[in-house]
Amino acid sequence: MRERNDLILADLVASRAEARPDFDVVTFDGEGRRPHEVRTYADLWANGNRIAAALIAKGLAKGDRFGLMMRNHPEFIEAMVAASITGGVFVPLDPRTRGEKLAYTLRHSGCRGLVCADYCLAEVAAVLERVPELAWILVLESGEDSGVLATAEVAGAESLAAAFAGPQTWVDVRVDSPMDAFEIIYTSGTTGDPKGVVCSNARYVMASMLGQLTGMTAQDRPYNGLSLTHGNAQLTTLAPALMMGMRAVFSRRFTKSRLWDVLREHGCTTFNLLGGMATAIYSEPRKPDDADNPVRMVMSAGMPAALWKAFEDRFGVRILECYGAVEGGFAVNPPGVGPIGSFGKAPAHLEIKIVDEQGNECPPGVLGELISRPTTGEKAEVEYFRNEEASRKKTEGGWLRSGDICHCDDEGWLYFDFRKGGGIRHNGDFVNPGFVEKVIAEHPQVNDVFVYGVPAASGAPGESDVVAAIVPIDPATFDPASVLASCAKGLEANFVPSYIQVVEEIPKTASEKPQERFLLERFAVDAPGVFARGV
Repeated sequence: MRERNDLILADLVASRAEARPDFDVVTFDGEGRRPHEVRTYADLWANGNRIAAALIAKGLAKGDRFGLMMRNHPEFIEAMVAASITGGVFVPLDPRTRGEKLAYTLRHSGCRGLVCADYCLAEVAAVLERVPELAWILVLESGEDSGVLATAEVAGAESLAAAFAGPQTWVDVRVDSPMDAFEIIYTSGTTGDPKGVVCSNARYVMASMLGQLTGMTAQDRPYNGLSLTHGNAQLTTLAPALMMGMRAVFSRRFTKSRLWDVLREHGCTTFNLLGGMATAIYSEPRKPDDADNPVRMVMSAGMPAALWKAFEDRFGVRILECYGAVEGGFAVNPPGVGPIGSFGKAPAHLEIKIVDEQGNECPPGVLGELISRPTTGEKAEVEYFRNEEASRKKTEGGWLRSGDICHCDDEGWLYFDFRKGGGIRHNGDFVNPGFVEKVIAEHPQVNDVFVYGVPAASGAPGESDVVAAIVPIDPATFDPASVLASCAKGLEANFVPSYIQVVEEIPKTASEKPQERFLLERFAVDAPGVFARGV
């Protein structure tokens, strides 16, 4: 008889379903438009088996890949459980993905089929001819968006509802080893074609250690509004909740205007921030009850130093800053321990260094690339799907090479400076976008802001002009000159934006990271909505 191993997700959920069948381990907020959706361990196990049976009926063999494309629905987690039961490998896809990127990811990963929501069907249908290996589509008919394609209108598509009809079905777990592949998470592809990081069952379940490393306990109720197609929501919230028995809360998608209401309603004690989320939240109009909330700790990756203390004071929370990537590497700055602006130090099991281009360790204050490996001296390992060359380069010399330019201080605290090949250098100064974004976010006419650089009009090599992409509260009354005046008053001269770019929204990834390239495509000094400083 097969023995269970809690380093296999299916076995973990099965064991918890027996021990705590009625424990409400995940809740999906109804956004005030629908009832909250609650899943117990028993629900996840039963529904995971139903989906597993449907996948097997479609011919999914162990090791076959299938796409998983939807917002944060309970069925996303249940399909993850189904992958671990069947031995299939799921490929999470941001539901906003479209066109060639969608076709490339499905094609490159060799997906045999796709589990998707109805609001994704039109984009899927548009690329089917470019993905000949995709043989079947199971559709979650959410009914949440109007004007979507009907399941019957797409070749090879069937309703996922059929999997839940009829008597309960149980499937034998087909995963033999915790090291069997579980999912492939594709990178954003900002520096080339997206690369697929292969994640085993063991690696996924062991990510639950992040809960303990960040100081969470079983009494915490974590919230995450980030997409489950992204590593943050999966690894820092879902995995710890399933392992530690925390009652996690998710939203369909991040909504800054409802954030604090959701946290209050569900009694959440922690939540996660990435990228420009902190600036967007801070840009919301102040309310007298901002600090009246149950949150004790905000888990942040990329909190602007200029905003850190003001964010804590306004909302009555403590910031835990951390650093990590899907490929590996982790550091944490617990609340009140390290200096503001630092993302922390490596945990006991990991060694981190900052090195120059020759591989020499940089002294404190000197910028270099962050690299890491286990403290045991073992070589760092990363597997990019069907890309041995990229895998080799990522771990050259036995170290995981992050591609992030960082520095440390005299006490070993680590600081992020910019992504390798990026950074904003204006008139000889490196501009910290966080300082600029804080000043602009506090302006009463601003709803959201992201600061980036464009090649300097001066033509100076390596120099950039500063652009502030702004979503105004009321475009009809927005005054760019007023914003620039606030910047001139609150910032150094070289930090004041050269241009204001008025946009309807800041394009963002599934992890709420602003997508600079789309803003760059729209930017021109004479483009509509672009205002030059002094004009």
